[in-house]
Amino acid sequence: MYDIIVVGGGPAGMTAALYALRNGKSALVIEKNGFGGQMTNSPQIENYPGTLKISGNELADQMMDQILAQGADIEIDEVTGIREENGYKVVTTEDNSFEAKAVIIATGVKHRMLGLPGEEELVGDGISFCAVCDGDFYTGQTVCVAGGGNSALQEAILLSDKCAKVIMLQDLPFFTGEQKLQDVLFARPNVETHVNKEITALSTDRNGLRGVEITDRTSGVRQFIACNGLFVAIGLIPENEAFANVADLDEFGYFETGEKCNTKTSGIFVAGDCRHKTIRQITTASADGAVAALAACRYINGL
Repeated sequence: MYDIIVVGGGPAGMTAALYALRNGKSALVIEKNGFGGQMTNSPQIENYPGTLKISGNELADQMMDQILAQGADIEIDEVTGIREENGYKVVTTEDNSFEAKAVIIATGVKHRMLGLPGEEELVGDGISFCAVCDGDFYTGQTVCVAGGGNSALQEAILLSDKCAKVIMLQDLPFFTGEQKLQDVLFARPNVETHVNKEITALSTDRNGLRGVEITDRTSGVRQFIACNGLFVAIGLIPENEAFANVADLDEFGYFETGEKCNTKTSGIFVAGDCRHKTIRQITTASADGAVAALAACRYINGL
C-alpha cells in the first residue's frame, strides 16, 4: 500500500512524486515508456528557470535522480485503469496491480506526427514541436510549419520574429485558425503560404533535415522546399480514455479540471499536459505536479 501512486513519469509526474515524498508520503511512479516525457525530444532547453542550458534527457535524468534519492519507487508498465476498492484506489497495469490512498494522473500528451519515414529520427534534430522552446536555434534560417490551426499560426508568428523565412504548409484548402491570427501572420513579409499541400517526404543529408517534399492534393504535382527546420503543429493526442470512469474528459479527451487539479473522484488528481489548459510547458507541468501532490497530501491527512 502506497500513500500516493503517480501515473506518468514526465515533469508533472516526477514533480508530484518529489513533493509527496518531501511531505513524508510514500510514492510509486508508474511510467510506460521512458521517464521525462516530451522534454526528452528537446536537445537543448534554455527556458527552464535556474538552468542556462540543458538537454531534455539531462533534465529528465536529474529529476529521476532527485526522486530516487528521496525514496521513490518506480515501475515501467502501462496503467490500464483505476478503481476504488475498500476505500482505497487500485491501479491496474498490464502486469500487476497496486493500492494507494491517492492517485495523481500525469500521463501527458503525444504530439501528432506526420507519419513519414525517418520522421522520428529527426525529432530534436530538424523536427520540433515548440517555437518557444526551439525557435532560437533557427534564428536567421528558413523553417516550415506544418498545420493551419491556431497552434500552427501562433507557432509561426513566434518564428517569424526570429527566422529569415517561415513557410506555412497546410493540407486543407484553407487555414482553420482564427482570422485575427491569420491577418497578423500573413501580413509579415517573411511568411510564405501553401494550402492544399501535403508533406509527403522528408529530405536529409549528413547534417540533418534539408527540406520537405510537398504534393498538391488535387493535381498530384510534387514540389521540393528547402528548409533548415520543420515545426509540426497538427495537434496533440491525450491518452486519458482509461481513466474516464474516475475523471471527466472534455470533447478533445483532456481532463476537465481547473487549477486545483482535482477530479470528480475524491482522492484522484491530475497534473500536466493531460489536463485542459492553454499553456503546455515544462514549468507549467511541474507547477501542476506540485499543486496536485500537495492536494493529495491534504486529502490523505484528512482520512
